[in-house]
Amino acid sequence: MYKFDLPLDTREANAIARRKNCEEQRKSRIFDARTRQIGVDTTGLSSQIEQKRLQDQADNERNKAYDADMMKNAQICTLLDDRQRNDTKKLNEELNKFRLDQQTAPSRREFDLYDPESKKKDKPARVSDDDPRCQVSGLQLFQGEDLSAKERKKLQQEQMREWIKQQLNEKNREKDAEKYADMLHQKKMMEIDARSVQLGNEEEDCRRNLNIAAKNYNAALAAERKARETLDKQKELDDNFTELSNQVFGDTLTENPGVAQSSFGEHRVIADRWKGMSAEQKADIERIRNDQQSEKQRKLEEEAELQKEYERSQLLQANTAILMERESNRMAAEIEKRIAEENMKLSQEQRDNLTRLTKEVYTNPPTDGYFSQFNTGTR
Repeated sequence: MYKFDLPLDTREANAIARRKNCEEQRKSRIFDARTRQIGVDTTGLSSQIEQKRLQDQADNERNKAYDADMMKNAQICTLLDDRQRNDTKKLNEELNKFRLDQQTAPSRREFDLYDPESKKKDKPARVSDDDPRCQVSGLQLFQGEDLSAKERKKLQQEQMREWIKQQLNEKNREKDAEKYADMLHQKKMMEIDARSVQLGNEEEDCRRNLNIAAKNYNAALAAERKARETLDKQKELDDNFTELSNQVFGDTLTENPGVAQSSFGEHRVIADRWKGMSAEQKADIERIRNDQQSEKQRKLEEEAELQKEYERSQLLQANTAILMERESNRMAAEIEKRIAEENMKLSQEQRDNLTRLTKEVYTNPPTDGYFSQFNTGTR
């Protein structure tokens, strides 16, 4: 029978059955979590991990460079601070020395007001009749007896002239001191600038020398590696010849009794070549065994003492725990009582709320037919 002679309903039924079978297979693949697979772009993840690693490496190198610059700047600042501190200390020492040498107490203008030797240096109340120090209250010189007025005025003028000269000298000294301090400050600033330039030049020279040293070091490493390779080849040939000589003239073939000694230590032997222990070795083993027994007995006694101490501590902790448990049980009972009261209140509120939701809000609940229409197909 040819294909065009088949009935139409049979072909439609087969097509429907085939589609149903495909749908069932698709459902089994989609709804079964064990057979469903989730794809992962491993190439992209590997690329991201490599990029992250390179970024972290670059960040670490940059941080190391920043740390090195920071340490270098900190050292420069420390040197400059120490230099400035020493200069300030020296300037203060010179100033104090100048004050001690040139600005003594007796050279002050008002020293006579607080001179401790003033009474010894003072003159009597009246030396002569024309003494200008005599006052009215002293009853040493009365009105109309001013016989030394000219000399007194002359002395006053001389004293005023001397005071003015002293003031001018003091102002000139102050100006000279200010000029000297300004000169020292300028010299200090120039020295700091010159030191900074010198440190920068030294840093550049150091960096250049480091580059040259690294280049020379790499060349030396290359030459050393080449020499090592040559030496390794020669050593391999020597080892081969040595191995052949050892096989021919070795202790195995010559039956040397010392072959039982192991190369890992004097206390190690080769089992298949060993001929037995000596008397000294047996005595050492017996001594070590006795020492181990004594040490074990001492440890057992210490462990027994520690166990007793532990039991006493456990008993004390147990008593303390019982007291704390009683207190905690009492507090827990109070808390449970309060919680029960709160729960009763909340239960009543929830019942009232559920009653209101059931009777007033949710008056049309969904049925099973509503939920059965979901998750029935794959399309």
